[in-house]
Amino acid sequence: MAAEKDGKGTATAGSRSFQAGAAYREISPPRPTALYGYPHVERISTGVHDPLLATVLVLKRADALIVLAALDLLMIEPPVARQLRRRVAEAVGCSESGVFIGCTHTHSGPVTSRLIGWQNDATIPAPDPAFMELVATRLVEATVAAAQAAVPAELAWASADATGVGGNRLCEEGITDPECGILALRSLQDQEMLAMAVTYGMHPTVLHEDSTLVSADFPYYTRHHIQERLGESIPIVYLTGPSGNQSPRRYVESQTFAEAERLGRKLGAAVCRSLDRVAGDAWQGMVQVDSRLVEVELPRNSIRDLPDANRLLTEYRERYEQLQRDHAPRAEIRTAECAVFGAEGTVALAQAEAEGELESRLCAYRPIEIQVLRIGEVLLVGLPGECFTEYGLEIKRRSPQRTFVITLVNGELQGYIVTPEAAANGGYEATNAVFAPESGRILVDAALALAAKLGNGL
Repeated sequence: MAAEKDGKGTATAGSRSFQAGAAYREISPPRPTALYGYPHVERISTGVHDPLLATVLVLKRADALIVLAALDLLMIEPPVARQLRRRVAEAVGCSESGVFIGCTHTHSGPVTSRLIGWQNDATIPAPDPAFMELVATRLVEATVAAAQAAVPAELAWASADATGVGGNRLCEEGITDPECGILALRSLQDQEMLAMAVTYGMHPTVLHEDSTLVSADFPYYTRHHIQERLGESIPIVYLTGPSGNQSPRRYVESQTFAEAERLGRKLGAAVCRSLDRVAGDAWQGMVQVDSRLVEVELPRNSIRDLPDANRLLTEYRERYEQLQRDHAPRAEIRTAECAVFGAEGTVALAQAEAEGELESRLCAYRPIEIQVLRIGEVLLVGLPGECFTEYGLEIKRRSPQRTFVITLVNGELQGYIVTPEAAANGGYEATNAVFAPESGRILVDAALALAAKLGNGL
């Protein structure tokens, strides 16, 4: 494990009190582009349903400044995440460990990473460098604007019950986490709402491959619902919690924008109800902010050889076709179809392993980083990749203080971080996992060690 990096940086003059500022910039693609999130579909955008955003919250106190940012993108590669962190840190004069960048994980945005498991799919192009530069430029612009807008502020933490928005996509009775974390900020001078951060662990996959409109999926409607209530211009940083095995699959009535609106507003209404219950003494104006970043090594999975990978693909295809013939429930058929996608990824991984490409690609992903922010008495843990919800729940249970966990921070990991049980059961996520299930334990333990240090002010 490498040396930790802290979040001490250069704050602006007169920042002895807690200050907060927020801003957003649009990052919608300026021209038709391939949409990213589903395989085997020539899915070129035909318009923008709702603008993709880079939304930024800047918090500062004394010599500490942290940046909390969310991009309406599926995911970004770790090298890209590091470049973005560096550019943002340089723009506002803070430590890179204080720049916390997540993705909303929309499956209706441009291609922004190269998954080896999908490299045999000719419908998915490489990321467009021009679009990636647009994202970087707009993110920096939003960060600078947020820093310039910072005013003395106070904050309150809350949580909402998001039951009914989604759940475990692998098993109807499987583990899920309905808690939605809320950070609300208002002006110290007039108590007007400044901004909000919302953290919820659920795949934004209401919209499927038949949709060709750029969209943030249901999180757009969540933000819109809150803004209708609190103010249309209020920036809302939406971050995705551990949701590798979570989706609306068993909760949707259709794969339409109307359904995305129904679920998004359901979440937004839960957030607003929770805010209504925040007591006056819950607002704090004397708030400590700090950050830490640590590097870890994760063990790789054993990749099947090519003949075994092809046998698995045949097996999964036969099961999927049988469920179709049996007119099984829609959610079960979709789960089996995704398992076929995963087995196709296994074949691609086997090919990449045999050719030595897998290890060379993973070299660019190192170091793998975990990040923790302290905002008042609450911790935000940022994990890379798509982690199963069990890992987030364990961190929250064992953390020394109130904690919310966010994934896809500092990049993706070429697949999922699954539990040992999921690895034994197989399926889409397990067959798409490049890193071994023990990786989840490593991430949890490292995050908790970092959380303990921040919680103790070390």
